[in-house]
Amino acid sequence: MTDTVHVTDVVLFPNLYIDGEWRPGSTGDRFPVVDPSDGSTIAEFAVASEVDCDAAVEAAAAAFPAWSATAPRVRSEILRRAWEILTDEVDVFTEIMVRENGKSWPDAKAEASYATEFFRWFAEEAVRIPGEYRLSPAGDKHIIVTHHPIGVALLITPWNFPAAMATRKLAPALAAGCTTILKPASETPLTAAYVVDVLERSGVPKGVVNLITPKPVGPAVSRMLAHPAVRKLSFTGSTEVGRDLLKSSADRVINTSMELGGNAPLIVLPGADLDIAVEGAFLAKMRNGGSACTSANRFYVHESVHDAFVERMTERLAAMSVGPGLDRRNQLGALVSVKERDKVADLVDTAVAEGARIVTGGAKGERGAFYAATLLIDVAHGSTINATEIFGPVTAVVRFAEVDEAVSKANDSEFGLVAYVFGEERQAIQVGQRLDVGMVAINRGVISDPAAPFGGTKQSGLGREGSTEGILEFLETQYLAVTV
Repeated sequence: MTDTVHVTDVVLFPNLYIDGEWRPGSTGDRFPVVDPSDGSTIAEFAVASEVDCDAAVEAAAAAFPAWSATAPRVRSEILRRAWEILTDEVDVFTEIMVRENGKSWPDAKAEASYATEFFRWFAEEAVRIPGEYRLSPAGDKHIIVTHHPIGVALLITPWNFPAAMATRKLAPALAAGCTTILKPASETPLTAAYVVDVLERSGVPKGVVNLITPKPVGPAVSRMLAHPAVRKLSFTGSTEVGRDLLKSSADRVINTSMELGGNAPLIVLPGADLDIAVEGAFLAKMRNGGSACTSANRFYVHESVHDAFVERMTERLAAMSVGPGLDRRNQLGALVSVKERDKVADLVDTAVAEGARIVTGGAKGERGAFYAATLLIDVAHGSTINATEIFGPVTAVVRFAEVDEAVSKANDSEFGLVAYVFGEERQAIQVGQRLDVGMVAINRGVISDPAAPFGGTKQSGLGREGSTEGILEFLETQYLAVTV
């Protein structure tokens, strides 16, 4: 079990990847990777020691001069090959996520396709890094603006989207000419190992991509951030951890990108088309089993459509088939761990104690980290579940009477990642523009796209991923003044 993991036709090495080699780690220690659907151990993954983390940083630093000088077209073609391999092996990609994350097959396959697309998008962006050449207003000089890769980038990714969060960081970093150290969540390291394996097969030179899994994580990350070679940190995870990482980055003024927590409001306006609203709300809530920072969390439904919305949404949720993701018929898989499942269950119990009512669901599975698709009504704005990122398959509905009231309540949060608005298009857009969030979905339940800028306001993060902005997060701007 410690040497290899077989997934379909691909053999994975549950080891560290440093300077172009798969290594067991300097201490020989390992940790279990568990299938949350049944609690079985899939693999024993190598633990990275301080020595291993130092080696990864030094390998990335040594590889940086050559990689940053590599022609953009060459970097582009490597990313393009990675896209082709992942496209051909989409079922392998999917199966790895299902086994270690627990999500349903449809959710995992959708993530595999989404994650793969970042390599194609940034293969194209690698050869389109912008620059400027213009005469100054005074006419005394030409202004030249160019961009250079920042340097060694530390990339830290979460367990809920183990594929997409890795490729959304690796692709722009590599396209920009940065070298990288990828630190995945300990719950889902096999997905990261597979992505690194694909990049190796695509021709990434040694040292350009490194994979580490340290335990404990905090001291190891602080040590790497203190290393003079590390110039960039890109983190996706909780706001609490993000705050700590920003403090650690401050000592050396490291360039940081932060994609942090969310508490997404979903507003159903009076006159909304309920067919569109229910379908969109279902996707916004249940994509990835609700374990997404973009997941609709606070449902504000106008009193004129409240009862009909609740009835239709209840039917959709109650009809979901729940079970292991390897059974492709199941629509809702397990949460990533029993611990996460119990957090969701506790939130529902607290909501009921605070006056909410369960319309459907509200039960743990008999085996594994399963929790039924759940809908709560009579939820109060500001209650525990309304103010907490649920990260699970729970729809918590608040009734409202006035549109201004809904906007005010939607903005009443320290988070500002994404919001969803359903209603007549003109009114929905007007409401969307009043929301203090980085992204707004109008009459649709899925918003993420590699071609669009992903990021939030307030304590939901700093910077943007994807789109043309994503590669700029890994580039330094340089201005040259040339005398006329």
